[in-house]
Amino acid sequence: MWLLTAVGSAILFGLAGWWMKVSQMKGGSSNGLLYGLYVSGTLGFGIHSLVEGTLGKLADWRLLLAGVIIGAGSAWGNAVFMKALECGPASLTSPLTNMNIALVIGMGIVIYGEPVSMAEAVGIALLLFSVILISIRFRESMSVNQRRWFWLVAAAILLFAIRNGGLKVTEQLELPSAPVLLVGYALSMLWFGLLDRSERIRVVAAAAPDPVLSSRIGFRWGLLAGLFSYAGLQLYAIALETGKASIAAPIFATNSLIVALGSIVLYRERLTKQQWIAFAMTLAGLIVIRL
Repeated sequence: MWLLTAVGSAILFGLAGWWMKVSQMKGGSSNGLLYGLYVSGTLGFGIHSLVEGTLGKLADWRLLLAGVIIGAGSAWGNAVFMKALECGPASLTSPLTNMNIALVIGMGIVIYGEPVSMAEAVGIALLLFSVILISIRFRESMSVNQRRWFWLVAAAILLFAIRNGGLKVTEQLELPSAPVLLVGYALSMLWFGLLDRSERIRVVAAAAPDPVLSSRIGFRWGLLAGLFSYAGLQLYAIALETGKASIAAPIFATNSLIVALGSIVLYRERLTKQQWIAFAMTLAGLIVIRL
């Protein structure tokens, strides 16, 4: 059952990425988008915590600290990743950043002693290769001209590993995931809310066209993306509680395939040969893990 939960988390979180792509296609601003995402995500985790009766756990300093750390990994990870894309090729930046999953897998095996069978190891390898292939563009130049790109990518890997692996740590500490993510999303909401407001003021001062409209478009689509982000991360947390982080993490990382599927259906984009291979590897990896 936990395997289906992990697959569901990847699908739902992938749909969050899809709505983020729609916002981009419609001219929404990035800060407005992320602000909206964290607004509805915070609301989702708040209601979830209230319903399951864990809202009172916010008085636990360990939970608050975990929420701050995981929230920083999420918000700053996104910010650093976007900076890295400005300094180097996406074909290197995206797959390397996705390798944060390798750290989560290692944590599950080394620190928590999760047993991994040969079939599971093969499935994990297939999933990792699929995550790399889905974001590679072989026609793009692979040269890196700015030295700080290496530091930005390293920081993004570490920050996303904190977000994705932090939930395993809180589960082992017997801290409920919903209020932890509530704290993290609330802090991220404040961060991107300030950035969105600052961007509006700066762009208006520069007399750029329709800065407020761009922010509103991003915010509206962000609200929708945040609902799926909440649902996806909550399912991922449940998968970590009931299964193995070394398997749930690479399955969750395949969420980027959902964006590619949506692009095919609605925007008539054509998959490259390596992206088709990535889909095949994902299916093969899930089948082998299930054996």
